[in-house]
Amino acid sequence: MKLTTQYVFLLIFSSLFFTTEVFAKPPSASRIEQELVPPPLLPQHDQNYKGQPRTIAVTLTIEEKEIEIDDGVYLQALTFNGSVPAPIIVATENDFVEVTLINPATNQMFHNIDFHAATGAMGGASITGINPGEKTILRFKATKPGVFVYHCAPGGRVTPFHVVAGMNGAILVLPRDGLRDAQNKKIDYDKAYYLGEQDFYLPKDDNGQFIRYANINEAMTPTIDLMQSLIPSHIVFNGRVGALTGNNALTAAVGEKVLFIHSQANRDSRPHIIGGHADLVWQGGSFSNQPLKDMETWFVPGGAAVAALYEFKQPGLYAYVNHNLIEAIQLGAAAHIQVSGSWNNELMQSVLPPTPIN
Repeated sequence: MKLTTQYVFLLIFSSLFFTTEVFAKPPSASRIEQELVPPPLLPQHDQNYKGQPRTIAVTLTIEEKEIEIDDGVYLQALTFNGSVPAPIIVATENDFVEVTLINPATNQMFHNIDFHAATGAMGGASITGINPGEKTILRFKATKPGVFVYHCAPGGRVTPFHVVAGMNGAILVLPRDGLRDAQNKKIDYDKAYYLGEQDFYLPKDDNGQFIRYANINEAMTPTIDLMQSLIPSHIVFNGRVGALTGNNALTAAVGEKVLFIHSQANRDSRPHIIGGHADLVWQGGSFSNQPLKDMETWFVPGGAAVAALYEFKQPGLYAYVNHNLIEAIQLGAAAHIQVSGSWNNELMQSVLPPTPIN
């Protein structure tokens, strides 16, 4: 495989760190092998952990594969564990997160990983670079409570290509003893969902049809050229138009408090629940800051994740959208939440059904 200048630089730079970081003795902490699950679900976790810091061990296997992002529309994707977005990792403040990163020999590309929750070495990117047929182990201390993006960052102009080809995810670092509301009172959630918003850039042929490429190397150059327009062909939640609608809609019940974790590794977004609100929003993703209250629409800066909590008050179908409605309706950035329970007429009722005007 021919290595670019950026790849060579990362490989040389990484050699300066291997003996001190990657192969350091493990901390004296209990070890949890966390089983990662495909989004929008979260792995099993304790949202009110008070004990000594642990080592949260996870495995991320890089998969270069074709995925269908809309009916008959295909993307040569780069993924962690096969999903877009990558699985969310859950830890508690001051836990050690140990990541085994595997790049199978069947892949074509050099990869690494950059954790926005980590401190030093380009978020781990400069010490995790691996070619096909290699693996590496990174361990970092999760010192900041909040929600954070992680993504591949191999260097140079191919870094955004890896990100928009699907190689990004999130990590939830809960505060010790759990979340606090705007009055600093303890608050728990009944459910949690992870929505990874993704912009895709699919070239078209002379007939206006999306091109289906044979492999990732064939797709890379035309995709990079198109990306420079900054105009996505698709903006979706969880890897596909309609991935979280219909039979795949999220579910909740009246009275349940649901924590929504929303990431966007590349572009700004404006989440909104049509028919609801966010009772609490940890703007910027930091749990160290007091959450904002009663937000109609909140903001996710590109390269960030944000957490919002809402207690559903009415049953029915809710739409969770990026409230740039062009992006939601025309490009695909929309999800549904099906909520069960009893209707409350005090909150809303039909006073006069549609009636002809005399």
